[in-house]
Formats: sequence, C-alpha cells, structure tokens
Amino acid sequence: MLKNCCKHTLPLVGAAILMAASAGCGRGRSSDSESVVTTEHRLPDTLRVATLYSPTSYFIYRDEPMGYDYSLLQQFAADKGMEVELTVATSLPNMLALLDSGKVDLLAYEIPVTAEYKQKVLACGPEQLTHQVLVQPKSDGKPAITDETQLVGKEIYVEENSKYLYRLQNLNNELGGGINIHVISRDTLITEDLIDMVSSGDIPLTVVDSDIARINRTYHRDLDISLPLSFPQKSSWGVALDAQWLADSINNWFAQEQPKERQSQLLKRYFELSKTDGGPYNLDLSKGVISPFDRLFKKYAAEIGVDWRLLAAQGYHESHFDSTRVSWAGARGIMQIMPRTARAYNLSADRITNPEANISTATKIIRDLDKSLARKVPDNNERRKFVIAAYNSGIAHIYDAIALAEKYGKNPHVWEGNVESALLMKANPEYYSDPVCRAGYFRGKETVAYVREVMNFYNTASKKVPL
Repeated sequence: MLKNCCKHTLPLVGAAILMAASAGCGRGRSSDSESVVTTEHRLPDTLRVATLYSPTSYFIYRDEPMGYDYSLLQQFAADKGMEVELTVATSLPNMLALLDSGKVDLLAYEIPVTAEYKQKVLACGPEQLTHQVLVQPKSDGKPAITDETQLVGKEIYVEENSKYLYRLQNLNNELGGGINIHVISRDTLITEDLIDMVSSGDIPLTVVDSDIARINRTYHRDLDISLPLSFPQKSSWGVALDAQWLADSINNWFAQEQPKERQSQLLKRYFELSKTDGGPYNLDLSKGVISPFDRLFKKYAAEIGVDWRLLAAQGYHESHFDSTRVSWAGARGIMQIMPRTARAYNLSADRITNPEANISTATKIIRDLDKSLARKVPDNNERRKFVIAAYNSGIAHIYDAIALAEKYGKNPHVWEGNVESALLMKANPEYYSDPVCRAGYFRGKETVAYVREVMNFYNTASKKVPL
C-alpha cells in the first residue's frame, strides 16, 4: 500500500492501492542472483521513495495517482510485498538532498546519467534515452523536414534561456548560420504551449525533449517528432551511492520478463495511446432525441435535480454514448468512470460498463461534487461549470485552481476567464509548485475545453430537445 507522505498533501487521493502483478510474482520468487545480493540487505517492509510532479513521472488525474515512473514503482513494490512511503519533492535538488540525508531510499524519477549526477546517485532501474527533437506539422502524413540542413531559412520558436535555445544556437553555428531563431519568454508560455501552437499553426516549428514530445503527440496526431537534433541523454532512477544492494535488486527485477512486458505496456499507455477522442462528432437533434439512453439520463438526473440534457451532454463528450469505451487512463463506460471511483461507489468491475449502473453512479458522483463545491461556489448556475470541470479532472485540481485564482487576483467564484485560467496555470511548474496547490501538475487544456463543449452542447440540446 502506498503511504501518502507528500510535502503537498493530496486531498481526496488517500492511500493508493498497489496493482497486483499479473502472474502473482511474490517476494520469495526472486532470482538466484538477487538472493545473493539481498542476503545481507533484505528489502525493507516500507520503501521510502521521492519523485517529482511531471507529465511523465507522477501526476493526479481524476483523483487517481498516475505516471509512468509511479506505475512502475507500484508494480515493483507489489511484486516485492512492500509498502511505499511517497514524498513529492519540490525540485530535483530537493529530491537529491532527501536521498543524501537518508530520508528516502529511492528516487523514482528520470535522473540524468551524467558525470555530475554520478557523484550523487547510483543509477538503477528503467533506463530512458531522450534527445531534443524538432516538432513540426505533418505534410500529407509525412514530415517536411527530414535533415538538420533543411533548417536553414526556417523559423523556429523556443523558450528563453533554455537548453533548446543553446542547442539551436550551436547547430546554427555548425551550419554556418541561417536558422531564424525566435525566443519566447518563459513567463508567458511553457513547452506544452509551444507544441500546441505548432499544431494550431500559430508557429511553424519548435524544439523539445523527445519524452515531452511523445506525451504531447498523444494529444496532437498531426505532428511529427521524428527528427533528433541532439545526442541522446541517458536517465534512470537513482539510489544512494552506498546502496548497491538496492540498485541490484531493482535491476534484477527489471531484467525479468514480466516486468519488461509491464514496462512496455506502460510506455504504450503514457507515450503512445491517443488521449483525444478523435472527434468532432455530429448528432442530429431534430427529432428531439439525444441518445439511446435518454430514458436513463432522465431517470437519474431527476434524482439529483439536474437537467437530464446536461447529464446527456456530459455522456456525449465522455464517450459519445459508447458503453464499451475504455480510455487511456482506464475510465470506462458511457460516463467514463475510473475503476477506483467505481469501487468507492460500490460499482463492481463487471458492471462498470452496464449503461444503467454507469449512469446511475455518475449522477451520485456529480451530486457529491456539487455538495463539495457548494461552499466554494455559492451560485448554483455558476457552480455547475465547476462540477463539470471536477468530473473531468478530479476535484483536487479544481480546489487548486480556485486557490490560485484567489491568490493571483482572479474571481474564485467565476469559472470563465477566472478559475478556468487558473487551472491552465497548473501546467507550469511555477504555479503547480505554489504552496496553495496541493495536487501538483495538471494539463488543464482538455478540462477547459471539456467544460466549454459540454455547455455548448447542452445549450444547443436545450433548444431542440424537450425537457
């Protein structure tokens, strides 16, 4: 079980349930080599781990802890029969200080394998290779630029004082000049924003690390990230220099076939599976019908005093009324309920995709979100936007956005232009590391768009479909 010991306490997350290994590998099934290593140093009952909030390592989504490194850590701990005491550090130097002081045993985060860090940590676990890549729009499904020399004469936008800027400047010198490099202040935009701007056509090109590019390509299938512009950089987890026994145990575990398969699945989940629904979809509302499930939306919306057309609008944007749909994060059914949330509402795994059970449970979730937000947002009409947002993102991030809005001079009781703007701020380390934030990093673009699209659909349905 994961003990929540984060510097920023995470509301409504609680103790994360560790996923069991698919073949039930137990502690006693270690390899012979691991048995030798752990004779003097038996693995602890509780493994103290530090990580950082990030789109790749650890984040909270719909009130569930997620992330590539976090998920691997879950599997390792479950296989070894350990509990995990997780600390979310405020920065990489802070995380290294925790390891150096003996307050944690393991850093489950991509630590660069460089001469500098080799003096501070012993690399172990999953090794990642990243490099800087060109982010460009596809032309007829293919990249227009396939070689560094083709960058001469091109306009490229990068963050101010970033490693991407320094690499482009060096590359420009190597090519004899001609790359038109535009610098954008970090105060206004972050890496994800530049990638979005390439997708939307606002800028032609940018440069980012390949892992960030891969994550963001799951939102933007129109982009190509195949051209590397730097040498590869190795990174891995880390333990203290005198903890070779722990490094060996971790390495031996990752060398086994089952963890390799699990790692491959997680790479696909976080770095390859599309995180968008592939829309837009158009519905014909002229006959006064929204979906085959209108009867259920009417029945259960009435129990909580909600316009059934608003509930149907959420169902449309959650799944397009596909009761078999499973998202990249594991949400299921018409209303895309997460397995952990389903358990909390006594909805069994074998019934989570049942349309009536799914919609019924969704209305209970919406009811409870509304109650939780009533104190923060007293106006009933305004609060429904907050509830819709909380359903999509998890209420912890909405609490954070309300706190940020209040701190930075926005109206914490108004969604549009205020709390929605604050939610977008949570993709920026400057803001998600703010003391008022308790749930860390969050990519808010999708939630902001979700609220807008649900409300637009509802407004349209209200005119065409009888109550």
